Amino acid sequence: MTLLGEFVLPRDRPVWTSMLVDALAMFDVEEKSARQALARTAAEGWLESERVGRRVRWSLTQPGRKLLTEGARRIYDFGSTERTWDGEWLVVLVSVPEAKRDLRHQLRTKLTWAGFGSPDPGVWVTPHTSREAEALDILTGLGLGDALSFTGPYGRIGEEATMVSRAWDLRNLETRYEEFVGAFAALEPADGDAVLDAQTRLVHEWRRFPFLDPQLPTALLPTGWSGAKAAELFHRRHAEWRPSAQLRWDERLAAGEAA
Repeated sequence: MTLLGEFVLPRDRPVWTSMLVDALAMFDVEEKSARQALARTAAEGWLESERVGRRVRWSLTQPGRKLLTEGARRIYDFGSTERTWDGEWLVVLVSVPEAKRDLRHQLRTKLTWAGFGSPDPGVWVTPHTSREAEALDILTGLGLGDALSFTGPYGRIGEEATMVSRAWDLRNLETRYEEFVGAFAALEPADGDAVLDAQTRLVHEWRRFPFLDPQLPTALLPTGWSGAKAAELFHRRHAEWRPSAQLRWDERLAAGEAA
């Protein structure tokens, strides 16, 4: 999906199987696994194939383009803007019986993706009060119509920092950011294939963070938060490497078409 979003999406043209298999081989994906990945992606409705003689080429479907466009927007926008906060919290109270484990998992996954954290069972919080409509859509879609919500500043009982630490594992997240910085800060790819490799890995690693980071306001983050350094590094490296990586992809694409 990283390769499709970074290189196939910007071009309105099909890609031969051999091209995608060779590209995935750069990342130690064996041919059999690469072909299986293409078949699974097509089965999910994101790709469609076309046979031309003895060869097969792949194009993004309309749903596939929509999925990747939305994903690219979230990945490339992530960490690029300063976060302001008015001190208000959105709190959602929703209870799901222990026996409905699948429903509980879906709720946790969807609310976590929306930036909510859970300091206690049945309690979900976020400083992004504008996401109440998104939370309502999630709850309605899951049939959880008996939930409650309210907004307001943190009260005088307990510490706000304690609630934040119970709702989100910021220590583990900061470690992930530091690992990202360590992997890409000193990396200097020497040629076209190396730049293509570096750019793909950069985006592939960065795309995980929108799922992990609730994008808390600076006032709620530890001093010297490494996420800010990681975001600056991602956007700088992506801008530096993108032209050469895209050029190398086009060169490989042309070579594949001429074969």
